[in-house]
Amino acid sequence: MVIPLLGVVMKERCRAAGIVYFERFGVVVASTGMLLALFLSVLAVGITKPVPTNTCILTGVAGSVIIYTMKHSLTVSEVIEVLEVLLIFVYLSMILLYLLPRCFTPGEALLVLGGVSFVLNQLIKRSLNVVEGRGDPIDFFLLVAVVGVVLLGLFFTVLFTFMDSGTWISSMFFHMMTAVLGLGVIMPWLYRLIHRNPLFWLLQFLFQTQTRLYLLVYWTFLAASACGVVFYQNAKRSSESKKHQASTITRKYFHFIVVATYVPGLIYDRQLLYVAAVLCLAVFVFLEYVRYFRIKPFGQTLRHLLSLFLDERDSGPLILTHIYLLLGMSLPVWLFPRSCAPKGTLPGAGALVPYSGVLAVGVGDTIASVFGSTMGEIKWPGTKKTFEGTMTAIFAQIIAVALILIFDSSVNLNSSYAWILASVSLVSLLEAYTTQIDNLLLPLYLQIMLMA
Repeated sequence: MVIPLLGVVMKERCRAAGIVYFERFGVVVASTGMLLALFLSVLAVGITKPVPTNTCILTGVAGSVIIYTMKHSLTVSEVIEVLEVLLIFVYLSMILLYLLPRCFTPGEALLVLGGVSFVLNQLIKRSLNVVEGRGDPIDFFLLVAVVGVVLLGLFFTVLFTFMDSGTWISSMFFHMMTAVLGLGVIMPWLYRLIHRNPLFWLLQFLFQTQTRLYLLVYWTFLAASACGVVFYQNAKRSSESKKHQASTITRKYFHFIVVATYVPGLIYDRQLLYVAAVLCLAVFVFLEYVRYFRIKPFGQTLRHLLSLFLDERDSGPLILTHIYLLLGMSLPVWLFPRSCAPKGTLPGAGALVPYSGVLAVGVGDTIASVFGSTMGEIKWPGTKKTFEGTMTAIFAQIIAVALILIFDSSVNLNSSYAWILASVSLVSLLEAYTTQIDNLLLPLYLQIMLMA
């Protein structure tokens, strides 16, 4: 329900602002989300033995609703766009789920592959209809970066099924082809969209003001601190305890570091945070390729360093938890409907939308894990999560909202405190009961609640 609900709240917000283009885009997002969920449901019905009768009935009803919605709410061009995204999603599902088994739950596959399908479709659409001076360069930067790292991964995943990726020759070929793709495909593609040299634009953007320079220095210090935590925890691992894994509290150190990274960016320069998060995502995915393919000289070292921080959800060949954490914090910033918020912020509870990742994951999930694992005794029925952890998470998020009101003058909640309390409470309950990746799921649900 995440993608359809996100489309619905986007449609309503943009309709209230009078932005027809993004109102229609919200309808397309909602219809596409329903269609992608229906496709995965039909797929699940097809591989489940015996065939579940109730699921078949629900799938049939959902299909009828989707067909009715597409017929009465979408134009012909919008229906074609929905089908294009579905086609990309089907091919990505077949390729990635076959080449990378046990890496995605159905919910993760729907969100990640659905998001990549949307991005690829939008990039193709905008590349074919590019108009000089139209569109924000940072939006194009996000689209091109995501498509670039996905294409890089698909290319090397297919290639290294036929050759050993751990040799020096393969590693040199990997670095050479990465440079060729970056300089020969990504850079020209971005140049066509923004009509200026991408490297010069990026450097000018990053060092445009003194505030940005201070933020970059501060973020560099935090990145060095995170690396220091990794090296220190690995140094503590003795030769007698090679199977030792980092505790939950140790892993939450990175949540605190991420909160310390995002809050100043949200307060002082959201555009810089937007671009920095895109760069960080590209670096994270590239380093995961290096680790997964054992690319010399750092592949084996990364495998050793990151193995300490694995949890039960990293059961496949890929380690995605840290990437999901980055996505969970960044998606509310990337998906914030800037065009439908002329003053840079939404009214009421919507003013907290960019902070959804900070509140749900950085504060709520972290506090729930720390206090639940150390002091929790009363378990929620059917889960390992505790009542004490959930209550402290709600309380911590309320305190965080109060601090945001103090330090961020652009946030004006207009007495919508009851709705904010209900939103953080429901998301905290979702954290207690969900079996999906909470780093990715919770910020999106909180964003939907705040935009509603």
